[in-house]
Amino acid sequence: MSRSQGPGADVGALLFEALEPVVTDGGLFLEDVSVVGSGRHRVVQVTVDLADGPGGVDSDLLADVSKAVSTRLDEVDDLIDGAYLLEVSTPGVSRPLTEPRHFRRAVGRLVTLTTSGGTLTGRIREADGTTIVLQPTADPAEPITVPLTDVVRGTVEVDFRRVDDAQD
Repeated sequence: MSRSQGPGADVGALLFEALEPVVTDGGLFLEDVSVVGSGRHRVVQVTVDLADGPGGVDSDLLADVSKAVSTRLDEVDDLIDGAYLLEVSTPGVSRPLTEPRHFRRAVGRLVTLTTSGGTLTGRIREADGTTIVLQPTADPAEPITVPLTDVVRGTVEVDFRRVDDAQD
């Protein structure tokens, strides 16, 4: 659960509380809400994702949740005055992997992990609340188990190979 800091952070936190049930009812997880800009140039940015597991957010589902978010914002118009632009999006591959569910969502993806013992690059084969099973690119024959407590930073790498191809 994230509530952005900086200008509009208080409003962002209130909007997060107002929008979280709507997003959850729509089948998604509310990652973040922020309000950026001022005056006529304000943007309400809402970031949503699947709650858990691999895969991506279907564009029809994103459109449905966007409409529900817009409707909810109309109902709580006292939280944000005047005109604003609403952006509802998913985090994309550039989001750092920071929570156990982020790693579960990245199963099958190529990642780079910075751990307390160094840097590892490989494909996540399994992930639960405490460990990640990583198939390193350096030694594809030997998967390793990495405790989540050892992970300092994790990022998804851009990988144009299909998961099925990468497993061969």
